[in-house]
Amino acid sequence: MRPMRSLLCGLFAALLAFSSAAPSEARSIKLVRDAEIEETLRVFAGPVFEAAGVSPESIRLHLVNSDQVNAFVSNGMRIFLYTGLLRISESPGQVIGVIAHETGHIVGGHLARLKNETETRTAQAILSTALGAAAGIATGDPRVAQALISGGVTLAEHGLLRHSRTEESAADQAALQYLDRAHVSSRGFAEFLGILEHRETIGGGGGDVYRRTHPLTEERIRIVREHTARSPWADSALPDDFRRRHARMVAKLDGFLDAPEKTLARYDASDRSAAARYARAIAHYRVPNLGEALILIDGLIAEAPEDPYFHELRGQMLFENGRGAEALESYREAVRLSPHAGLIRVELGRAAIEAGTRETLAEAVRNLREVVRRTPRSASGWYWLGIAEGRSGRPEFADLALAEHAILTGDIRRAAALAGRAVRRLPEYSADWHRAQDILNRIRPRKAKN
Repeated sequence: MRPMRSLLCGLFAALLAFSSAAPSEARSIKLVRDAEIEETLRVFAGPVFEAAGVSPESIRLHLVNSDQVNAFVSNGMRIFLYTGLLRISESPGQVIGVIAHETGHIVGGHLARLKNETETRTAQAILSTALGAAAGIATGDPRVAQALISGGVTLAEHGLLRHSRTEESAADQAALQYLDRAHVSSRGFAEFLGILEHRETIGGGGGDVYRRTHPLTEERIRIVREHTARSPWADSALPDDFRRRHARMVAKLDGFLDAPEKTLARYDASDRSAAARYARAIAHYRVPNLGEALILIDGLIAEAPEDPYFHELRGQMLFENGRGAEALESYREAVRLSPHAGLIRVELGRAAIEAGTRETLAEAVRNLREVVRRTPRSASGWYWLGIAEGRSGRPEFADLALAEHAILTGDIRRAAALAGRAVRRLPEYSADWHRAQDILNRIRPRKAKN
């Protein structure tokens, strides 16, 4: 059995922390990746982005691993949603309302108030990390799905996350317009503000940074509720699929982030819903009680054989318990059902590398090359591709892939060494040779500044 620190390796394919010594609620930001939750958030956001007149591909959604209740936007059209906010939400409409509000901040240009150099650098630090290393594992240790980056970023101190009451009201108005245009009820948004109001009243919302970064006033709540009361779409229902996705998202977060005994108490055996069984499967796997976990996940697969995420979780359970051959079959099925999910392909690649045969190494290379073709900034994709190429006896391609990983994770010296070695080994003027040259050309200006 692998150490406890590896338990989140499959669910959270990357974990990054910005550290600072400041005693603020924004002392650290930890980004986590999960294919299913990211897809759920994209589905929820799609109608809002379309109503706002922005391309769904132009705004990136990021998940922050924190019990705090918060959300914020940063430079580069990025929305950050805290797991604490998602876990207290009671419906997909509430999450959609928050996304609509944050979209209002982006479309309204509220980040333009970042004027001084310190604030600008803070925003750039978030953006560069989200663009690069947040995509993957930087340690190279297959047991540890995390990379720590110290940047001295103190988000709250510099005011990056804070909005004025005027900006909050403008974002509310924009959100209500987007929801109406999308024919989505604003009732969820009103409910979410009500939850925050109630938590503040009873004193149970001490960690709700949202109220401090997004000033919550009686006037804001009144306007949203009055709009909902007169909106022609107030009672419009979201698709059942949205509710299913929301329940599973919350159950999955609870299963991985809470202690197993707490999850098993919250989702007890009398609850036969798919979401509850999903949460219990995760909790049993973490105990570890693999036998019970497999019974539960196999039951879910029997009911929904075309669901890629059930197969993915089964693969994770088996892989982390030394049953690599069975894990490969589950990961292969997950990739077949969701071929565009790069995170799942990375998991398949890792399992295929560990199997270590000529055939599985070739399979790993194929899948990991597909990952980096679709998402060239996937640090984890490049890292594991480098490992697969090296074990396949292709050191020049391993050097090239690991150089890409190094430059994405900020290790410029290592990137230069690897790219330089790749240039000497690769066929001159081939596409891969030119790629290695491009890395060196990107590095030279940075080295010149230092």
